[in-house]
Amino acid sequence: MDVKIENVDALNAVLTVKINNEDYNTTYENSLKTYKKQVQLPGFRKGHIPTSVIKKKYGPSILAEEIDKLLSQTIQKHITENEINILGNPLPKSNEQLEIDWKNPGDFEFQYELGIAPEFELKIPGRDKHPFHKVKIDDKLINKQIDDLAKRYGKLGLVDVATDKDMIMANFKELDSDDVVVEEGFNQSSTVSVEFVDDKKSKKKLIGLKAGDKLVIDPIKISKGEADMAAMLGIDKERAALYKRNVEMTVTEVKSLSPANLDIALFDKIYGEGEVADEKAFRNRISEDLEKMFVGDSERIFKKNLSETFIKKLKLSLPNEFLKKWILATNKDATEDQLNQEYDQYAKSLKWQLIENRIIKENNIKVESDEVVAKTKELLSSQYSQYGMMIPGDEELTKAAQNVLSNQEESRKIFDMMYDQKVITYLKENLKISEKYVSYDDFVKLASAQ
Repeated sequence: MDVKIENVDALNAVLTVKINNEDYNTTYENSLKTYKKQVQLPGFRKGHIPTSVIKKKYGPSILAEEIDKLLSQTIQKHITENEINILGNPLPKSNEQLEIDWKNPGDFEFQYELGIAPEFELKIPGRDKHPFHKVKIDDKLINKQIDDLAKRYGKLGLVDVATDKDMIMANFKELDSDDVVVEEGFNQSSTVSVEFVDDKKSKKKLIGLKAGDKLVIDPIKISKGEADMAAMLGIDKERAALYKRNVEMTVTEVKSLSPANLDIALFDKIYGEGEVADEKAFRNRISEDLEKMFVGDSERIFKKNLSETFIKKLKLSLPNEFLKKWILATNKDATEDQLNQEYDQYAKSLKWQLIENRIIKENNIKVESDEVVAKTKELLSSQYSQYGMMIPGDEELTKAAQNVLSNQEESRKIFDMMYDQKVITYLKENLKISEKYVSYDDFVKLASAQ
């Protein structure tokens, strides 16, 4: 067997594998014997089918399977032993059509295209200061959070007339194009929060409504997208997307939310009995919670800005045409138009992955199994809390974590997450970081741009 690589340029190469008859003949003959023992054919006793019959009927597929195994092992071994840093996987050259004489198989030659990772020297840009954005926790933001909590723990009460802050309980009936009720159409009771209706004309129509009032209105203008409209009318999202007519809205009742008082009863409900003594301590606790809430987004913004800085400074090149060809070959759902639209973002992500891998290798960054178990337990505990479920004991939680990690895909995701966190931590410790406080609105813009 002969394997060689010819470089087309710094980022592309052609790998050629020549296989002789003696390289595969023994395993091929052994596979024929195995099939002979296992296969059943009409007119023959099991295990007594002539080898010539087996070879004629199953020989081509057996040979193809054996050669495929041999190729895979040979290519992987050659790439590993020669430390060739490839991107994607080897692609068979599309212009190579293999002609095999199945009766007298002989020597074969296969060629593959390779995409080579770029060579680069990693220099951490240490002179520049890198901003780490944080939300400025001011009175305005704290007051908004207090208002939201007061509403969340408030009480709904019936009122006579709807205002711009109230909720209208109503019945919705389907209308035809002439605004006549469709007898067999939908007939759904639902709720409209006047506060969240964006269309000004529609909101004006809702304000002042009282129980018993009827209104013909466009459901699109009082809902938040197709999913919300579908839930409001009791129809599926596909039908909601096509529905372009009005509905008849009959008000059944109007409710107003009375926010909870800022007192010890509210503090106990939110943080537990005796944890917060007065309004000053309540505001301080909210400030602390808000800081924690935005940590993850601050990390993501920092990582994005940092990755763009590294990519710009290193000016990495990729075997773009090979990668596009590989993506289309390995992803059946991908189209050329979709690939052209998304490739730039994919290329940026791949460049950062190469940089991150170099940081991991050069600085001996490791993620240990016990760290992964602990992180998985932390993620599970967070999920339990999110859904209001009691967090199980440590032994049960450990078993649940191990069960999650038994799934290779889930395990890989958590390992990648932890390596990512360790790389960011390393960079924060070795770069000049300047904390930059921005308003909540500006922070949201930065986070949404990620």
